[in-house]
Amino acid sequence: MNDSQMSEAALEEVSILSSIYCREGEFRLIQQSAEDGLVVQINCTGDGDKGLDVSVVFHLHPHYPSTPPNISVSSTGLSRTQCSSIKQKLLDRAAALPPEPMVLQLVECLQQCMVTMEDARKGEEVQKEREEETWTSVLLLDHIRSRNHYVGLLERWSLQLHLAGRLLLGQIILVILQGSRCDIKEFCRRLKTVKVDVDSSGKKCKERMMKVLIETPLSSPCQHSLQGFIVKDYQGLPELTAFFQGLHMSELYQQIMPSLTK
Repeated sequence: MNDSQMSEAALEEVSILSSIYCREGEFRLIQQSAEDGLVVQINCTGDGDKGLDVSVVFHLHPHYPSTPPNISVSSTGLSRTQCSSIKQKLLDRAAALPPEPMVLQLVECLQQCMVTMEDARKGEEVQKEREEETWTSVLLLDHIRSRNHYVGLLERWSLQLHLAGRLLLGQIILVILQGSRCDIKEFCRRLKTVKVDVDSSGKKCKERMMKVLIETPLSSPCQHSLQGFIVKDYQGLPELTAFFQGLHMSELYQQIMPSLTK
């Protein structure tokens, strides 16, 4: 194939691309010269209002397609690293293709990359929403010997982390927490890493035996939304059961009962 034929192949491909990507703003011929070749820009938009908007520029050399195109990628919705990653995938794809017109295949590869990134972003958004919505967790504590110090810390942490809660003191020690999932996880981390109590010998100790009995989104409309942090002493399981019923958390209580009666 001579240079003239190769140039004709490039021009024909550009003509086809302009007819495929014919919506306003999708296709742009930036440069056309015998010395430098063709430069075209194609803008791809993902699905939905929040879809990615990615622009790719192909520089088709005079010897294209014997020589793969130079490629640049930009996007207002992606980081520089993500754009570089897409560019490298397109370059790798171009290097693997036979020396034939390939821009359309590269754009299809770009669209596949965008679908993958949009799926990942949607997954991150869902996870973020789950983290930020209100959760209810019930923790089982092993013991509280230094009551004033221990309870004071729990109250302070709940205030710092914007958590509502109930500390139920009886034969079984429970903490009910409500708030964002990440804040509840931070509360649990502090319990296991800060010396909150004393052991049987009077030595300061951490709450290493704490167990998370349940964590669930506050999705039930009948489930009570807690306010503040309140300490409640109770006598026996009937009173504990009644307390959960008063909070409209009977279903949650039934789920943790097997752990309480072991």
